[in-house]
Amino acid sequence: MTAAGRRTTAQRKALAAAALAVALIGGLAGCSGSDGTVTKSAPGGAGAKKAPAGAPPNAVRLIGDGSTAFTGAQPHQPVWQRLKPGETPPQFVVFSWDGAGEDSQKLFSHFRKVGKKYDATMTYFLSGVYLLPEEKRELYDPPQHSAGRSDIGFNDTEGIRATVRELRGAWQEGNEIGTHFNGHFCGAEGGVGTWSVEEWKSEIRQAKSFVKNWKTNSGLRAEQPLPFDYDKELVGARTPCLEGRTNFVQAAAQLGFRYDTSGVNDHIWPKKDLGLWDLSLQLVPVPGRAFQTLSMDYNFMVNQSPGTTQGNPSQREYWGDQMRDGLVQAFERSYRGNRAPLIIGNHFESWNGGVYMRAIEETIATVCVQKDVKCVSFRQLADWLDAQDPDVIAKMRTLKVGEAPPAGWKAFLAPQPATAPAAPAAGAKAPAAGRPEGGRQAG
Repeated sequence: MTAAGRRTTAQRKALAAAALAVALIGGLAGCSGSDGTVTKSAPGGAGAKKAPAGAPPNAVRLIGDGSTAFTGAQPHQPVWQRLKPGETPPQFVVFSWDGAGEDSQKLFSHFRKVGKKYDATMTYFLSGVYLLPEEKRELYDPPQHSAGRSDIGFNDTEGIRATVRELRGAWQEGNEIGTHFNGHFCGAEGGVGTWSVEEWKSEIRQAKSFVKNWKTNSGLRAEQPLPFDYDKELVGARTPCLEGRTNFVQAAAQLGFRYDTSGVNDHIWPKKDLGLWDLSLQLVPVPGRAFQTLSMDYNFMVNQSPGTTQGNPSQREYWGDQMRDGLVQAFERSYRGNRAPLIIGNHFESWNGGVYMRAIEETIATVCVQKDVKCVSFRQLADWLDAQDPDVIAKMRTLKVGEAPPAGWKAFLAPQPATAPAAPAAGAKAPAAGRPEGGRQAG
């Protein structure tokens, strides 16, 4: 018998893992930051398996059942710098997708191409049940509902295969994979708005579990793993129907999340809430109407065709133009005003004949190519915000919606002169040299 024939099962598994590592690293080779810099690898997450002996230095380390893997630092990530005194801040725009998954519409794969074309990275909020096959539905035990219940259903084997392919490619292109949780329960009867902090933690754990065990659950063991440690990748979310934010933020803060985008804000600079950046959706113009709506395709739709997702065909082109123009107007008032980040939410849906998908693509093509504009993921925006002087962020928060600094950014963010110490009052004695004020020895 040859040496190969005498290999143990463990040795064969190690060799297979090494081959997979080489294949995945080959797919990542040559990736660098968008500014030409290469970021360093971070240490592997808990549960990461060491690469087999003889594997390349930065080899993939499979995690758990091999559904995910540590592959090093994410490619195509910008390296942010603190604003210099008097420097104009960039105009950030975040395009994000709720319930990201690839189905017969192929919108996930389409918008990956759009992002690459216009140098826009985005955030894809994955619904965990999209990686759970229908026949395994009982593995999901949602808060306040019976096991196996989901208001958005589950997936099939080919749908899981396609979704994992898009998630893998999206991450390798620099996009973020967040979560939209699992069963998408809304309303007063067991909806997420009624969940406790502990119930939110259960939902988050299960969302992670479906990502970390999709191979076991789907039987697609020959597929390549997702190239990230989801315990480290997952740092933000948007709740279903924008409900339940108060208790979710408490749970998320305890679990180490970095941002939330589940609320409603005016279009000004963000602040932190319980240590998380509040990057909520914003109120934007509705051209031709006397009100504003949320910066999301769903909200434009319910104002344009109430009660139906497929309204009057003769109005659809106008509705798409109205959404696009409203988002561009919101962009322009910020770009020429307070430069507050613009947050936009979407769904991979063909509502009203798909006009909102056209509106988003045209918005991306209009805004992401302009000077000083950075179309980024939520995680990248949080990275930039964390790199800044908190006093500078606080000062920019004083600018109202669309308000430009009165004397320009150079003057507005100019360094503040140092304050001279106050002179001692007449007749006051200076503290004795080498002794604390009051004459007592330090204790």
